[in-house]
Amino acid sequence: VQLQAFGGGLVQAGESLRLSCTVSGNIFSIAAMGWYRQTPGKQRELVAIMGSGGLTDYADSVKGRFTVSRDNAKNAVYLQMNSLKPEDTAVYYCELQGRRTMLASSRDYWGQGTQVTVSS
Repeated sequence: VQLQAFGGGLVQAGESLRLSCTVSGNIFSIAAMGWYRQTPGKQRELVAIMGSGGLTDYADSVKGRFTVSRDNAKNAVYLQMNSLKPEDTAVYYCELQGRRTMLASSRDYWGQGTQVTVSS
């Protein structure tokens, strides 16, 4: 199972970006997909996540500005980021929680990360 994230870039404060993450390889079931971010010297933090039933959870710092969505048919997850702020600058990673086979245990799969830089 491989996740590939793309859509990052350099934008000015107040602008928008849309991140995409696609999944390749066989996956039996997906419990949740979402996005984390990390800056140098800090731990990776949850940005937004969506469960298989459509429930979502967001970091307080992005509520009202970011929206996570999924395309279950494509095994893809998206992050629409509006009103970006310089403090949103980070490497963004997509994450999948799921089982590769019916008998396998659930585990986390990570994409390679995409850089988002917001200038003031």
